[in-house]
Amino acid sequence: MLKYIIEASIRQRLMVLIIAIMITVWGVQELRKTPLDALPDLSDVQVIIKTPYPGQAPKLVEEQVTYPLSTAMLAVPGAKTVRGYSMFGDSYVYVIFEDGTDIYWARSRVLEYLSQISSRLPQGVQPSLGPDASGVGWVYEYALVDRSGNLDLSQLKSLQDWYLKLELQSVAGVSEVATVGGMEQTYQIVLEPDKMAIYKLDIASIKQAIDKANSEAGGSVIEMAEAEYMVRAKGYRQTLEDFREIPLGITSPSGTGLLLKDVATVRKGPASRRGIAELDGEGEVVGGIVVMRYGENALATIDAVKAKLEELKAGLPDGVEIIPTYDRSHLILKSVDNLFSKVVEEMLVVGLVCLLFLLHARSTLVAVITLPLSILIAFIVMNKMGVNANIMSLGGIAIAIGAVVDGAIVMIENLHKHLEHFKAKHDREPDTKEHWRIVTEASIEVGPALFFSLIIITLSFVPVFALEAQEGRLFAPLAYTKTFAMAAAAFLSITLVPILMGYFIRGKIPSERSNPLSRFLIALYQPSLKLVLKFPKVTLMLALVALASAWYPMTRMGSEFMPALEEGDLLYMPTALPGISASKAAEVLQQTDRLIKTVPEVARVFGKVGRAETATDPAPLTMLETTIMLKPHEEWREGMTLDGIIAQLQQTVKVPGLTNAWVQPIKTRIDMLSTGIKTPVGIKITGADVNELQSIGAKIEAILSKVPHTKSAYAERSGGGRYIDITPKLDVAARYGMSLQDIQDVVRYAIGGMDIGESVQGAERYPINLRYPRELRDNIEKLRELPVITKSGNYLPLRNLADIEITDGAPMLTSENGRLISWVFIDIEGTSIGEYITTAKQALNAELKVPPRYSYTFAGQYEYMQRVDAKLKQVIPMALAVIFILLMMTFGSTIQASIIMLSLPFALVGSTWLLYLLDYNISVAVAVGMIALAGVAAEFGVVMLVYLNNAIKHRQEKDNYHSVSDLKEALMEGAVMRIRPKAMTVATIFFGLLPIMWGAGSGNDVMQKIAAPMVGGMVTAPLLSLFVLPALYLLIYSRKLKKDAA
Repeated sequence: MLKYIIEASIRQRLMVLIIAIMITVWGVQELRKTPLDALPDLSDVQVIIKTPYPGQAPKLVEEQVTYPLSTAMLAVPGAKTVRGYSMFGDSYVYVIFEDGTDIYWARSRVLEYLSQISSRLPQGVQPSLGPDASGVGWVYEYALVDRSGNLDLSQLKSLQDWYLKLELQSVAGVSEVATVGGMEQTYQIVLEPDKMAIYKLDIASIKQAIDKANSEAGGSVIEMAEAEYMVRAKGYRQTLEDFREIPLGITSPSGTGLLLKDVATVRKGPASRRGIAELDGEGEVVGGIVVMRYGENALATIDAVKAKLEELKAGLPDGVEIIPTYDRSHLILKSVDNLFSKVVEEMLVVGLVCLLFLLHARSTLVAVITLPLSILIAFIVMNKMGVNANIMSLGGIAIAIGAVVDGAIVMIENLHKHLEHFKAKHDREPDTKEHWRIVTEASIEVGPALFFSLIIITLSFVPVFALEAQEGRLFAPLAYTKTFAMAAAAFLSITLVPILMGYFIRGKIPSERSNPLSRFLIALYQPSLKLVLKFPKVTLMLALVALASAWYPMTRMGSEFMPALEEGDLLYMPTALPGISASKAAEVLQQTDRLIKTVPEVARVFGKVGRAETATDPAPLTMLETTIMLKPHEEWREGMTLDGIIAQLQQTVKVPGLTNAWVQPIKTRIDMLSTGIKTPVGIKITGADVNELQSIGAKIEAILSKVPHTKSAYAERSGGGRYIDITPKLDVAARYGMSLQDIQDVVRYAIGGMDIGESVQGAERYPINLRYPRELRDNIEKLRELPVITKSGNYLPLRNLADIEITDGAPMLTSENGRLISWVFIDIEGTSIGEYITTAKQALNAELKVPPRYSYTFAGQYEYMQRVDAKLKQVIPMALAVIFILLMMTFGSTIQASIIMLSLPFALVGSTWLLYLLDYNISVAVAVGMIALAGVAAEFGVVMLVYLNNAIKHRQEKDNYHSVSDLKEALMEGAVMRIRPKAMTVATIFFGLLPIMWGAGSGNDVMQKIAAPMVGGMVTAPLLSLFVLPALYLLIYSRKLKKDAA
């Protein structure tokens, strides 16, 4: 079959060339269209339900909103985890779906279940779905700064809300634009209870009067003088004067109507807020966060947003600037450029290696042409499968480059050999017909075996496709591109390569003997191989010793889930103590920002405390989150690294009551979404009572703080919220004709200040807020004396109608799958996650006693490590079986397939030692590198055996293959004479990977971990195929010869 394809391609050579040119053009177009991003989108498919329940305490929100929603969502098909967050005035429910669920399908299912449950929620509570964004959708953030000092925060906020936000939301790829910080302007109606008592007015009647006086209506049309006039009844209240003049429906004894200004002060003021933004430690600003839609092209979206902001700048008031505070496009361009340049470097290296070995420029061209073509084919398939170009998918190409040319190299070298033989035999150059015949023979001799060996490399990557969840999403693009590039190379090696060889390799060709490199290699290899063939058993013993030595580094290496990725920006996320007030939080934020800005490498600091106005940000007021933009590497101080900067920041920022954490922005967002925590290791405690959860958390914190390598352990303080509980006395209230509802209205409006409507001003809308004066409600004594006007117009202090006391409770409640949870966050240093967990578990088992119906589990990256472990244990044996079947197809012999399979473990010897010496941990990335290495090692074995088999076949044809010494001679011939192609395949792969190993830059951290095992294995795998395989071959086939002879 393969022989037939090679012959047909050579016959129809013009057609094959035209197709190749067409594919090249198509590939270049696809390459231009490929969307760019820094990382593959690792976040789970999630749907967020945000339910505002203004003014309500977390426990109430949990019981009345979050719990009913969470339990209903557990039944949604495909839902994996349901997380609930109940905080002051808001409920967030995150429904996280199984991998591969379509996000819009998931959203429609969630809506379907929401419609069933909405009747069980409190009146007036309206859940809504969050944006259709992924967890890493925060691609761009900016701050609005007024340099002139003419605008206050509320004016900047309305500029952001009613101008920038609406315009940016129309940009393609943007799911929503969230405002963070600033002050919202409200119309505050401050009631004066003593005046209300004179006119016997209660709060409800004033609220009703305001509602009735703030609306507009239309009265259809009237025809007058052949024209049509539309009728409207005006009535929106838009100025303070308009509000003051609202009639309350009561006339005074003198007959004048009573107006709102007679019983209340009307003024403009800021609404209470749950989010504050700050820039560079210089004071508060208004910020905007651009959230990208799921599955969009990040780079294109950011560029479109920037272009739109440029347009909008013209409409900003004088002195107002838009300052970018986070821009992911830098990271995207930096990492992609970095890898593109690596790929180009590798191509040059590969071209050089070919040139050095063959000393024939046109031959090198064959290899150099097939390389970009394979990559372009990979890009075509990538685009059709919707894989975008990112660190990972380009990394796949980078790893594959050396192996892609292998096929072409061996074919070229074989043709060189054949042309040499022809010249030696006939003492002339072949004519055109003979030339193409030789090309066909040379191609058919090694083509099929090479095709299979490239397919083996392709298929050896199958286990990577089986990875699930986060690691699956991370490495799938890499596996796809490597597989496509290798498959393309396998296909080209039997179609295009023979034709290119026919056209390029003719005329004077330097013989192998004339090349000093070849002479040197042969001189080195021949005596060594003679020794090996003399003592084959000793050789095998030595190989086994080498294999056993790998046990030492294997047991000494730590394990981690994923190597860290430098993103070029940092996120500072300290944990503050709960119950902190908004003004204090703003003060702490400004302090930390100012301190961070003092480090020379920091370009800009954008801090936020609390949450932005988006469902994608369920942060409590105690959560500080500061985005730190670092300057480009060139501007750093001499010898400064990212770890050095973090260490200096840690030294600089020391604020009492704050536990510091410095993390990578994208990575952290993903982790918090998928596991709910922001540190590498966490312990999740589930149970029914918040206080009990907290005491277990405190015990765990104490136990783990004593465990070695714990950098910090912090148990969530779920009971740090402070409450004022007002318990109505219903029997007393009944005497005054008041119900529970009436007393709750007083608490809701008079103390809390409720929004009772909005003032419509063109496109803008501002809330109207009703409340008692501040001096009547600013401490508990005054609350007890708070005047309540009863239905009958009596005037009573609140203490007569209710008991008032201060208690403690939870500032925010978190639940998972309907059960309350509490976290212990653990940051570790000087050890790997796997090792740390083992010691931590022993310590907890020994010292912690958990009450019934409570439990704790380790979460964070640890959860993933276990999942990967289990999966790889199933899949790797499968991959090995596939490789074995392919080897059988190549050689048609079980013995030869087994020889190669036995040799695979030896390749891993070099990689484990190299990893150990570089002090790398075993992670998913390293495992991927090892899987890639197995395929390449198998390929070496195949090339070696093909040459040994051919040598024996030639001898059999000449009928001088009878004794063991004949076999030895055949082995020497097959192995030594073919040292050049083997050295070339090793050199291309080895030197092709070096740019990655040595380089630095964005995205290199992960790539190095994948390349390291391959580079290490490139040292031991060739030694093995050069010495151990001939020794094994000799032992097995000399027995056969003796049997046949007998």
